[in-house]
Amino acid sequence: MKGIQYYDRYRKTIATEQVLGEGYLRFIYGNPLGKLALHTLVKRAFFSRILGRRMDAPSSKKAIADFIREYGIDMDEALLPAENYATFNQFFYRRLKPGARPVCTGTTVAFPADARHSGWQDASAMESVFVKGQQFDLPALLGSAELGERYARGSIVLSRLCPTDYHRYHFAASGTPSPALLIPGPLASVSPYCLRKKLAWLWTNKRELTLLDTPDCGTVAILAVGATGVGAIHQTYTPGQPVAKGDEQGYFAFGGSTIITFFEPGRIRLAPDLLEQTSRCTELYARQGDCMGEIIV
Repeated sequence: MKGIQYYDRYRKTIATEQVLGEGYLRFIYGNPLGKLALHTLVKRAFFSRILGRRMDAPSSKKAIADFIREYGIDMDEALLPAENYATFNQFFYRRLKPGARPVCTGTTVAFPADARHSGWQDASAMESVFVKGQQFDLPALLGSAELGERYARGSIVLSRLCPTDYHRYHFAASGTPSPALLIPGPLASVSPYCLRKKLAWLWTNKRELTLLDTPDCGTVAILAVGATGVGAIHQTYTPGQPVAKGDEQGYFAFGGSTIITFFEPGRIRLAPDLLEQTSRCTELYARQGDCMGEIIV
């Protein structure tokens, strides 16, 4: 498996991702015996529940220091010091200090998470993603033919969180959110390596859909996609209660995860560096709160 490369918005250079469990991913998604384990065990909900219980056990705390050291986690921005977390999961979905993620101002929309992002101004231009011949099935992805049609010519941003990222996600715009709709499914990995093998994991995995009614950019659809180890997607917002751009929406427990944000046609103009890197089949790394695009007024 080749290293996963992405473009760092801040350093303005190509970087290589540190892949947690790289050998495991190579075996499970690339080896015939691994694929057998994938279908009989790994993608099953009970596997992620078992993994989740291990990360919630007091004994998991001893893994925190090694994880911080190996992956260079910046604990200066964390709300609590490492020793204050009773389990690995508590550390994994830690909150950050106020102001650690400034939110872009003006007529903009914000990235929902620290992630590696891909964006398409017009979904109909997504002829191929990750590998030739694999395309997004929007109605399947959104669990609705009506929503698939509504966003078919809109803008889409796919934000992939790897396990070393800050794992809370936030609203891209101000508005009023609906209750989250659960769309059941298995829990396969959503790393680029795995999606190159089968992009359909995005629309077969367990996911939750929230519709955000905004005053400036229409109805924004937000899809939280679960993955191996992410048996529960935790929504922390209150449905029907107005939110501001950058407010917390929820968090993922241990594992890599994805947020997909959908905008109606003609509502926003995605950031130039996001579109440029996506056209090169390269993800753009940007932090939560940074500018994802401009609202068309």
